[in-house]
Amino acid sequence: MATQIESARQGITTAQMAAVAKNEGLSAEFVRQMVAEGKVVIPNNTMRNPLSAGIGKGMRTKVNASIGTSSDIVDYDAEIRKAQAAQSAGADTLMELSVGGDLDRVRREVIAAVDLPVGNVPLYQAFCEAARKYGDPNKLDAEMLFDIIEKQCADGMAFMAIHCGINLYTIERLRKQGYRYGGLVSKGGVSMVAWMMKNGRENPLYEQFDRVCGILKKYDVVLSLGNGLRAGAIHDSHDRAMVQELLINCELAELGSEMGCQMLVEGPGHMPLDEIEANVRLQKRMSGDAPYYMLGPISTDVAPGYDHITAAIGAAQSSRYGADLICYITPAEHLALPNEKDVIDGVKAAKVAAYIGDMNKYPERGRERDKEMSKARRDLNWQKQFELALFPEDARAIRASRTPEDEDTCTMCGDFCASRGAGELFKQDLRGDKI
Repeated sequence: MATQIESARQGITTAQMAAVAKNEGLSAEFVRQMVAEGKVVIPNNTMRNPLSAGIGKGMRTKVNASIGTSSDIVDYDAEIRKAQAAQSAGADTLMELSVGGDLDRVRREVIAAVDLPVGNVPLYQAFCEAARKYGDPNKLDAEMLFDIIEKQCADGMAFMAIHCGINLYTIERLRKQGYRYGGLVSKGGVSMVAWMMKNGRENPLYEQFDRVCGILKKYDVVLSLGNGLRAGAIHDSHDRAMVQELLINCELAELGSEMGCQMLVEGPGHMPLDEIEANVRLQKRMSGDAPYYMLGPISTDVAPGYDHITAAIGAAQSSRYGADLICYITPAEHLALPNEKDVIDGVKAAKVAAYIGDMNKYPERGRERDKEMSKARRDLNWQKQFELALFPEDARAIRASRTPEDEDTCTMCGDFCASRGAGELFKQDLRGDKI
């Protein structure tokens, strides 16, 4: 069966492409062309066919939510609730990143609980199983790794973050620069680096990249080139190790696309605002405009408990300059395993950031909603304001919790409502709808 990119290159508009076109308000031919050129991916799986989300050039910026057990907390029902909460809050994709408990069970139950495209990091299960079987994760056999990738694809994964871009050369760059201020922060990345150093061998995912693509092509799964050496501190942003892995991943994205596998490139991480534009432009230039998945980025290192905000600030900039998929960050980042409320807060913060980015990325089609909201506020049209809000139920709940004496106003200003007073003064000079 042909993949999305192979079908597009044959001139075929798949059902998934048609659905993306409808969702985005674009022509099916435009979507097909972007998929054919490797500039848009549609996470999919021939065993499952999840909701179609177009990620890439010309598409609105998508938001991913990540959940999963840890070695300290294993609650299968909680993970299902978090998955469903993420979908209800507006996530476009979901990553199941468990490392504790029965990993097959939690993966399959989460996939069954949502309609979203679900992704994961197969290295997690591979190293967990090697540790359980041999007492040492560094005794992982490459064949076990490939078998796990195949098994997870067969379960219905729509995209996979696979750390193909880490190799012996990138590790040497890390050593020669004197390690890092923030160290290494990717669980999969650290595990693969440890395996390579312990065994004195090259990364099998890099050495046998064509095999990785072959497995994912079989199920039409998107290969998300994992950023295992991403910066985990703003002072490590764009160091030589990070840039080297990005360069390799951009090369691999081109190779994988030529093989007929849908490709996505992952980015950082932690990054100061003044470097975000250059980072996105560099990735787009080196990869031939392949879709870019930014993990925030977190824009300062000193706000634990509020990293959904630090990441939203970075995400808005990332989206503005061309990033295509944003991974949410929750308030629990750097502190604890996220709970259900953290997941909801993280998704909503990232959705706001993506919307702000898209307003600037696509100004010709991204600001009309804001104009209509402005007029509704001016006219004290509360019902219209709720209809236009990104999260109308939240807005309604806040207003209902503090009911004003005069229903036209709110309790912020009450009798001193500026909108009402100014509306009376300039009633004859209005643009657009009259009061």
